[in-house]
Amino acid sequence: MTKQGTSVAPPVRAMLNKVPEVTLYFWVIKILCTTVGETFADYLNDTLGFGLNNTSLLMTAALVVVLVFQFKARRYVPGIYWLAVVLISVVGTLLSDKLADDMGVPLVDTTVAFAILLAVTFAAWWASERTLSIHSIVTRRREAFYWLAILFTFALGTSAGDLFAEKLGVGYWPTVGIVAAVIAAITFAHYALKLNAVLAFWLAYILTRPLGASIGDGMSQPHKAGGLGLGTTGTSVIFLGVILALVVFLAVTKVDQTERVETRHDLDELEGVDDPEDDGVRV
Repeated sequence: MTKQGTSVAPPVRAMLNKVPEVTLYFWVIKILCTTVGETFADYLNDTLGFGLNNTSLLMTAALVVVLVFQFKARRYVPGIYWLAVVLISVVGTLLSDKLADDMGVPLVDTTVAFAILLAVTFAAWWASERTLSIHSIVTRRREAFYWLAILFTFALGTSAGDLFAEKLGVGYWPTVGIVAAVIAAITFAHYALKLNAVLAFWLAYILTRPLGASIGDGMSQPHKAGGLGLGTTGTSVIFLGVILALVVFLAVTKVDQTERVETRHDLDELEGVDDPEDDGVRV
């Protein structure tokens, strides 16, 4: 009960941050999803013979369906979120492959183009929200910017990774070592030299794409091409199995859920919506 007829707000629905906390689990699953994005796209396109166009349409449709569920959720749900990441990794890979392999656009051009698109996305996100932090994905508008940025990071990482590993002749495993070293340098710069956390996160996020893709290619490609010869089927099954096990673990333990909560009123202010349920009552 309140005293002297004061006005209080009723209980409001809360919306948790829609993305997981950045932990070791986050990076491990991200790299695994990236690897699956490379190998599963090749599996559907080449092994099953779907072709690039049919594979692109199928995966894009699946991504749209999963993103509908992701946007409807009012909190981070590991199964939905990571399924969206797996699918968007495949779609980002196919987007780059469609331009480079099917339409003959040089990898240098696609790399530059996706870098520009990602920069424009970040600029628009910042202009609208004044933050690029993944710890504040609490509105649909911010979530839309987030997933668009994720798509372009995968496409950019695919083009840049293919350019580096194949066209420049560096090779799959040397690429893994080089990219891992760069990510380690970024991590060191963040913790030791106080590199901005948001900048460090997005740089590492982009670089995990060529890292995971090179791991996937290194495992799936035949021995004569410098790989381990596991094939796209075997590699995809292995990594999808590990992803599933980790996602189930996270769903049960909730160790990667953030504590930040926004009230319904705060959310509606951010999205420019008047909520009739949030007017308050007098008791």
